Amino acid sequence: MTGATAFRASFDCLWCGTPHATRGPDDLEGWAQLCPACLGRAGENPFLRFRLRTAIADRAAAGRTGDTAAAAAVAADESPVTEPETGSDPMVAYYEARAPEYDEWYLRRGRYARGAIHDMAWQADLDTATAWLDALPLSGRIVELAAGTGWWSPLLATKGELWCTDAASAPLDIARDRLVAHRLRAHLHVRDAWAEPDEPADALFTGFWLSHVPRNRLAAFLGIARRWLRPGGTFAFIDSRFDPQSSAVDNEPSQDAETSVRRLNDGRTFTIPKVFYEPTELESALHAAGFADASVTTTPRFFLLGRATAA
Repeated sequence: MTGATAFRASFDCLWCGTPHATRGPDDLEGWAQLCPACLGRAGENPFLRFRLRTAIADRAAAGRTGDTAAAAAVAADESPVTEPETGSDPMVAYYEARAPEYDEWYLRRGRYARGAIHDMAWQADLDTATAWLDALPLSGRIVELAAGTGWWSPLLATKGELWCTDAASAPLDIARDRLVAHRLRAHLHVRDAWAEPDEPADALFTGFWLSHVPRNRLAAFLGIARRWLRPGGTFAFIDSRFDPQSSAVDNEPSQDAETSVRRLNDGRTFTIPKVFYEPTELESALHAAGFADASVTTTPRFFLLGRATAA
């Protein structure tokens, strides 16, 4: 599949952040949103290869001229490409499909509007969570796993060098636009949150990801989180508490079930993991995984706020 990218005449490179302006609508750089230097390195980097393949396909679909040299370079490269396999992972398929409407959840729009009282409570909790994250002393190399549409990414990008990753490419396109709108830079990568760390970080953040980790895999994921961090590094997360008014009006969350049936605006349904952890449960699991000073608190209704230090 391709990411169905749109041509951009000017952009900040998706990989290195360098501003670039194309010469015309046939330039592959504008389809890949990669500067010439990064596009030229596609043979040595899986994410850059993925973006180049997508750009070639999307430009061809739009009726533009081909770039035989670039196509030949990609065809000659036999290394695996980290294109998300949405057909084999319901979570990736769901978030690829939901990307255009995901922020309606944060903004309480459409099917997520619950009336003035509930929506005011939601906004108050969201403000509390934002202030809590902003107050954390994060710095250095910050890795955001399962970054999605990048709701938290601009805040994190003001604190250090941010690396945003997600297994789905469509949400990352929105995250990139959000960062560009704030005139901020980050490294964006299509990468599974379950993948082993590639380089130690000073801080790790996940937003609404732990609730997608089944209980029987929680220890395994927290082990990965610990391995991401240098000693003394901080793991921080914001996640879901159970509240019937949190999801869309046509979703029926269960506090006890570990899966949830999610509907999109177009009526499609997906079944994904969704676990509502208790604060003490997560604190115990964090300590068992090698973290110290684990603290998980709550906002009045909707969110968990957690932090721990890599021992």
